[in-house]
Amino acid sequence: METTLHSYFTAVLITTFLFFLFYVRRRRCHHLNLPPTIPGFLPIIGHLHLLRRQPNQPLHRTLAFLSSTYGPILLLRFGSRPVLTVSSTSAVEECLTTNDIIFANRPLLISTKYLAFNSSIIGTAPYGPHWRNLRRIATIELLSTSRINSLARIRANEIRSLVHSLFSTATDQWNRAEMKTILKKLSFNSMMRMVVGEKYSEERFCIMIEEALKLSVSSCVEDFVPWVSWLGLVGTKRRLMRLGKEMDERFQNMVDERRRRRAVEEKALIDVMLALQQEEPQRYSDEIIKGMLWVLIAAGTDTSSGTMEWALSLLLNHPKTLQNAREEIDFHVGHDRLITDSDLPHLHYLQNIIKETLRLYPAGPLLLPHQSSTDCTVEGYNIASGTMLLINVYAIQRDPKLWKEAESFKPERFDEGEGSEGFQFFPFGSGRRKCPGEVMANRMMGLTLGALVQCFEWERVGEEMVDLTEGEGLSLPKLVPLELKYKPREVMMNVLSQL
Repeated sequence: METTLHSYFTAVLITTFLFFLFYVRRRRCHHLNLPPTIPGFLPIIGHLHLLRRQPNQPLHRTLAFLSSTYGPILLLRFGSRPVLTVSSTSAVEECLTTNDIIFANRPLLISTKYLAFNSSIIGTAPYGPHWRNLRRIATIELLSTSRINSLARIRANEIRSLVHSLFSTATDQWNRAEMKTILKKLSFNSMMRMVVGEKYSEERFCIMIEEALKLSVSSCVEDFVPWVSWLGLVGTKRRLMRLGKEMDERFQNMVDERRRRRAVEEKALIDVMLALQQEEPQRYSDEIIKGMLWVLIAAGTDTSSGTMEWALSLLLNHPKTLQNAREEIDFHVGHDRLITDSDLPHLHYLQNIIKETLRLYPAGPLLLPHQSSTDCTVEGYNIASGTMLLINVYAIQRDPKLWKEAESFKPERFDEGEGSEGFQFFPFGSGRRKCPGEVMANRMMGLTLGALVQCFEWERVGEEMVDLTEGEGLSLPKLVPLELKYKPREVMMNVLSQL
C-alpha cells in the first residue's frame, strides 16, 4: 500500500513538473518569432501522435503532406525535442549555406549511441575535430576518385558474376527473377570485397547488418520522451545494446584478422586504414577503423541496391525509356564486350535515368537529421539551439513549382537543365555533411544498371504496372520487392557464353 501511494505521488509530481515546464516554455515562446506549427500538440508527446494518422505511411510522406497544408517551414515537437522541418529551396539554402556550421551537428540518439560506436562514426559524430578527421579520411584516403578507380577490377568481377549467374540459370524463353535479393547480394559482395578484401558468406553477419539498418531508423521512445526509461519501457533499447555489442565484436575480429593477414595480393580499403594506423596509431584507432567499415558496408549496400531496384521498376513501367537506354549502350559500347567504368562518362542518358530515379526515390528522403549548435534564424524565424532539422528532399524533388510534370519519370529533363539551380536536386545532401560516397555509389549503380540493360531483355511479369508503393526504411525501399521476367539478348550471346 505504501509503495503504491509512493508511486502515485511520484507520477503526480512528475506530471505537475512537466506541465510547469510546458507553461514556462509557452510564456517564453511568445516573445520569439517562431516558425509556424500545426494543431494537435499534446503535453509530453507533442506532435508524435500525428505522425501515425495514416498507417504504414512513411515519415517523409506525412511531413510532405503537413508542409503542403501548413507551410514549407514547420516547428514541431517530437516529445521533448523541437524539430524543424523544411521543404523549400530557400529555407534549405539558408540552413546548409548561411547556417552550415550551426547545422553541421547531429542529434544524439539511442540508436546512434549503440549502433554507431557511441555516435563516433562519420555520419553521426558531432561536428568538431574528430568529425573533421573522419571526413578527411573518407574523402582523401578512402573515397577519392583515384582510390575508387583502383577498385574498378573488383566491381567488374562482381558485375560479371551477376550477369553470369542470370545467364547460367536462364532458358531461351522468359525467366522470372526477384531482383531485390539479387541486387542486395551484388551490392553486399561488392562492398565487402572493396572494403575488407573478401566476401562474407556467413549468414549471421548478413542478418546482423540487415537488423542494424532496420533498427537505425526505428524510433526509440526514449529519444523523445527520456523519462520513459524510469518505467522500464526500453525494449528497443535492449535490442540496440545487444546488437551493438555483437557488431563491435565482429568488426573487431575483422580488423584483427586482416591485421594478421596483411601480405595479401588484393589491397582493400581496410588495408589503407591499417597502413595509416601504423604511421599514426593515435589518429587511426581501431574504433575509427571499425566505424568506417560499418559505414562503408551498410551505406554502400543499402542505398545502391535500393536505387537500382527502383530504377529497374521505373524502366519496366516505361519501356520506351528502357529502349533508349539500350540503344545508347549499344552505340557506345557495342556487343563484343561488357560495359566498363570507362564507358560511363559517355552514357549520358543512363546517368539521367539514375538521376531521375534518385529524384523520385532519393535514398535518404529526409537525409540524416541535423541539429543546431547555437541559436540562429531561418527565413526570419528564431531557431533555438538543440533543434533537430529534417530536410524533406523527397518533397522538394517532387515540388511542381520546381519541376515540370514533377510526378512523371522523365530522364531527359536533366538535358534540358531542370534541377540545376540552387537546392532543387540534392539526393546525397549538401554542405559539410554531404555524403562522401556519391561518386562510389553512382559508379556502382551505373555499371550494374548498364550491364543489365546491355545483356538482357526485361519485361513485367504481367499486364499490370510494377507496384511503386514505398516502404519504410533508411534508404526508401520498395514495399513490394521487384519480380520480373528476363531473357538473354541474342546479340550478346557470344559475350555471355564466354563469362
